[in-house]
Amino acid sequence: MPGVTMKELSKRYGEVGAVQGLSLSVEPGELLALLGPSGCGKTTTLRLVAGFLTPEAGEIWVGDRCLSSPAAVVAPERRRMAMIFQSYALWPHMTVAQNVAYGLRFKPGLARAARDARVREMLRVVQLAGYESRYPGELSGGQQQRVAVARALVVEPEILLLDEPLSNLDANLREEMRFEIRRLHEAFAITTLYVTHDQAEAMVISDRIAVLERGRVVQVGGADEIFLRPRTRFVAEFIGRTNVIEGVAESTDALARGGLRLRVAGGLSPGAPAAVSIRPHDIALAPTGAAPSGPLDNALRGIVKRASFLGDSVDYQVAIAGTDVVLRVVTPAVRRFGAGDAVALTIAPAACVTLGAEGPA
Repeated sequence: MPGVTMKELSKRYGEVGAVQGLSLSVEPGELLALLGPSGCGKTTTLRLVAGFLTPEAGEIWVGDRCLSSPAAVVAPERRRMAMIFQSYALWPHMTVAQNVAYGLRFKPGLARAARDARVREMLRVVQLAGYESRYPGELSGGQQQRVAVARALVVEPEILLLDEPLSNLDANLREEMRFEIRRLHEAFAITTLYVTHDQAEAMVISDRIAVLERGRVVQVGGADEIFLRPRTRFVAEFIGRTNVIEGVAESTDALARGGLRLRVAGGLSPGAPAAVSIRPHDIALAPTGAAPSGPLDNALRGIVKRASFLGDSVDYQVAIAGTDVVLRVVTPAVRRFGAGDAVALTIAPAACVTLGAEGPA
């Protein structure tokens, strides 16, 4: 399978730059998720790759073929791609088998017996064997999505494009289909671009994640890298929950904000404004007499302002003594504190991740 390369892509809608100088590569056989909030340019990027839109600048290559540039655009039907839409786009008057077989009608030299056999095999792969004669209206949302996946895969595309394919499903079905799409990707290894605004979905499904903000790629990496080492405040706050503390760097490994001083793993520029990200689950909470004090040990005192029981964990808001900082802390529900309790907080320096300036990756 070939890879996909986007070089300095730009696309505007009036005065709005939907995609701005975007460069990104998808390796052969890789599933790369385009992740970001509404309006960040991820669906526009996918439509540029599909050939539905013409870029105002930049190029799109699949292997050694240039498919899009401002001068010429290869038609979508000649790109050897398949796309799965958010709405499934199944024909309600066709059976499951007829929906899946539709794209094979345009494959020259494929006998009907071979086509029917391929459809049956693909329905077996997506766990819909025996559903050939049913109509879309007789299927659940998850089953309809499986039909859409089978229809895309049966034509053996070089590139698979998915545009928020699980957003219409309920929470349980969405979680089930995440693993199903990952299983199918591992079975077929088709180079895949997957658009989503759901962080958990991107982390489960993808090999790598490209985070988009205002039409630009701001960070690319594996799920663990994106979550544990966000480069910017936008990435830190968009991927999971976090506390961002802004202050001034006293040294390469110490940040000060009013009465709060934190030791970090490094990476600060002394004297410059700085910000660090601390994930709520990386903060240890204990009764006030259970933790040592000391400003460089990141041992802090605070008062619980709110406690929310979540079953296997408790979500706290803790006001840090002598400062205007309120930290969000998530701990196992083994020991519970209530609003007004005095607590001690301990934060390992390695958990304080230095954030860089906002901008493209």
